[in-house]
Amino acid sequence: MSKPAAEFIPLNIAVLTVSDSRTLEQDSSGQYLVDQLSAAGHHLADRELIKDDIYQIRAVLSRWIADASIHAVITTGGTGFYIRDSMPEAAGILFDKSIDGFGEMFRLISKEDIGMSTVQSRAIAGMANGTGIFCLPGSTGACRTGWEGILKEQFDNRTRPCNFVPHFMRVNPSHS
Repeated sequence: MSKPAAEFIPLNIAVLTVSDSRTLEQDSSGQYLVDQLSAAGHHLADRELIKDDIYQIRAVLSRWIADASIHAVITTGGTGFYIRDSMPEAAGILFDKSIDGFGEMFRLISKEDIGMSTVQSRAIAGMANGTGIFCLPGSTGACRTGWEGILKEQFDNRTRPCNFVPHFMRVNPSHS
């Protein structure tokens, strides 16, 4: 006897764009993520665009991590090697557990599009206070790669053999 198909569980996902040059109206990468997560049946919990400043990034992420209604955060921007790129340094210190496979898989699937330039990607992910944080590069193409190649499937509780949804839904003592 086979198990009945699970019912889809929508997540509350916040989107953070880090850019020193774009405005929210010009933010095609953040808008792509918003459009895709909405099309997949998830809810946009919040959206911000801030300058690439390590302390502003930490402040926004910390606020969202402390909000028990936010299951996951997707960031775009700040993962490169330029002097102002500080997303890994800002976010990584907040992680309770890192999700090493996210960055590894992102670079692997990015190689098809950008070749060996993928070695310069510092895409990272981790869990903090029961909230998943997934840091993507700033280009819309990179956001498409991350969403289509990894996040869309891993944010769907029907994905087998496993996905991130149960980890976001766990009761966290600090969320009580």
